[in-house]
Amino acid sequence: MYPALAVVDALGKRAEVLWIGSEGGMEALLLSRVGQDYRSIPAAGVHGVGLRALPGNLVRLGRGVPAARRIVQDFDPEAIFFTGGFVGVPVALAARGVPKAIFVPDIEPALALRLIGRMADVITVSTQKSLAFHPRGKRVVVTGYPTRAALANLDRAKARHKLGLAGRKKVLLVFGGSRGARSINEALWSCLPTLLERVVVLHITGHLDWPRVDGVLEKLPARLRENYHVHAYLHDEMPFALVAADLVVSRAGAATIGEYPLLGLPAILVPYPHAWRYQKVNADYLVEAGAAVSLADETLSTDLLPTILNLFDDPDRLAAMRVAMKELAAPEAAEAIAAELLRLGERGARA
Repeated sequence: MYPALAVVDALGKRAEVLWIGSEGGMEALLLSRVGQDYRSIPAAGVHGVGLRALPGNLVRLGRGVPAARRIVQDFDPEAIFFTGGFVGVPVALAARGVPKAIFVPDIEPALALRLIGRMADVITVSTQKSLAFHPRGKRVVVTGYPTRAALANLDRAKARHKLGLAGRKKVLLVFGGSRGARSINEALWSCLPTLLERVVVLHITGHLDWPRVDGVLEKLPARLRENYHVHAYLHDEMPFALVAADLVVSRAGAATIGEYPLLGLPAILVPYPHAWRYQKVNADYLVEAGAAVSLADETLSTDLLPTILNLFDDPDRLAAMRVAMKELAAPEAAEAIAAELLRLGERGARA
């Protein structure tokens, strides 16, 4: 949702925006924090959910179409913007005749965006490599990945002060998303004392593994605890964490091809093994550019520590990764997508 928020910020007062999300989704909480108008509809995924969940999810999607139609008729938009998730499918079906644009955050589009893309007037993508995954005949524009304006203007020293990261040691950021990544957490905890002798670790566990943190802290020598900064999740402080880090360990979700390049943040990526191949394609893109290292989830427990130490022991390589990552940045992406939406809106107003 952060790419969409970046585009909304770029639109500013040039457009009135209504956000449609799924019932029970985390969007409602996050959007209330920024004052964004929000409506929800029934929606659920169908790809990779398992046979037991599939019938119920299809029913929810079906219920979402009339709910979306009522919202669309009431708001009467001149253009609709999609950034992924199955919540967009009912909206796209309900809004026939309304100009549509999508942003594909991953290099390879997921199933929902493939479906919506067939109905879209404009498809915006993160990289040139993305073009191979879209049909000919569609207007596909390489804009780059839209990033939050807050990221571009943060100072590293101030970010570290904000998070209480004192001292001159290198900072390693480790996270796996709001729910966390158990394999990453466990691999980190298995080598944590060794790492803390060398670097400061900023660890975002996710909510699922947060109850285990007290046990981890009890086993740490007192002298090392000051180098371990652990949180269940960061909301407004997440930009500070990204800016403060010298190296990050994370999954390879779409944000890695947008936010990491903007900040020149070298990465050790661990593609989620159960997400089709989207994350592997993202990771391969950054590895091929010389900006990241990729580790397999199944070998993480043995490979994580030596990979981290080898990078910190080779400052020239780490610096080269930083430069390579920075070269992939597209700081004007949000404005480019906003311009496409405004053009669509003008067309919709004339219809």
